[in-house]
Amino acid sequence: MTTSSRLEPDVSAPSFTLPDQDGNPVSLSDYRGKRVVLYFYPAAMTPGCTKQACDFRDNLADFGEAGLAVLGISPDKPEKLKKFAERDSLTFPLLSDPDKQVLTAYGAFGEKMMYGKTVTGVIRSTFVIDAEGKIEVAQYNVRATGHVAKLRRDLKL
Repeated sequence: MTTSSRLEPDVSAPSFTLPDQDGNPVSLSDYRGKRVVLYFYPAAMTPGCTKQACDFRDNLADFGEAGLAVLGISPDKPEKLKKFAERDSLTFPLLSDPDKQVLTAYGAFGEKMMYGKTVTGVIRSTFVIDAEGKIEVAQYNVRATGHVAKLRRDLKL
């Protein structure tokens, strides 16, 4: 299996509708007219993904003041995402993509190196989508620790 196609700035962000941690449908089109930080992570309640989610949580006010909504997507089922949100007081939508269709559409699922071996899985990735639904920033293979701080610097928040 190979890595799915990677997205570049200025292309239209693939549309989607996925259930959130409460089972409610959330669509990218719900955010039309707003900028969105969309990040993909491998698994709820793992150390790296928890660190990244808590970094987003702790900086949510700054993203909001800059007019950016934050959405996280993983292959986890809504029930696990709900536990994750409750355990770590995550106050932004966590979306469930167990079929990995959205992950694949964004190039965030495919081959990656892990501990020196090639494996197939979620590629930790972050996108900023502009108010018209175009990719503004596409970052692949980001690190769980320090990524939110780097994103804030890149966006001048």
